[in-house]
Amino acid sequence: MKRSHKIALVLLGGASAGAFSGCSQSGAGGPVRISAQSVYVNDYYIPGAGYYHAPFHRFYPYPYNFYDSRQRMYFFGGQWGYSPFLSPINISSPTDDAARLAEATRTDIVRGGFGRTSGVYSTWS
Repeated sequence: MKRSHKIALVLLGGASAGAFSGCSQSGAGGPVRISAQSVYVNDYYIPGAGYYHAPFHRFYPYPYNFYDSRQRMYFFGGQWGYSPFLSPINISSPTDDAARLAEATRTDIVRGGFGRTSGVYSTWS
C-alpha cells in the first residue's frame, strides 16, 4: 500500500508541475510576465529568453542537458560537460536578475515605441 501511495504522489507532483510554470502564454490576457515570484519547470521555453534550467535558476539558449553530437558534450547551466548534469530539482524560481533579463529579452511580446503609428490618421491637407 505504501508503495502505491508514493507512486500516486509522484504522479500528482508531475501533473501539478505544469500548473506552476505559467501554464499558458497566450491566454486571454496575453503572455504571463516572468518574475522571481513565479515557478517554472525544467526546459520551460520563452521565445527570446530561452530554456529555463531549474537547478540553475536561469534561462539559457539550449535545453537542459542538450547533447551536441559534434562536440560530444551536454549543455547545462551555461556550460558544457562530458556527461549530463543530474539533479533532483526540476521546478524552481528564477533569481531576480534572471527574471528581469528574461523579461527584457523575450520576443513573444510586441512592444510599442518609435516607428509604430498610433492608429489615428489625420485628414489635414
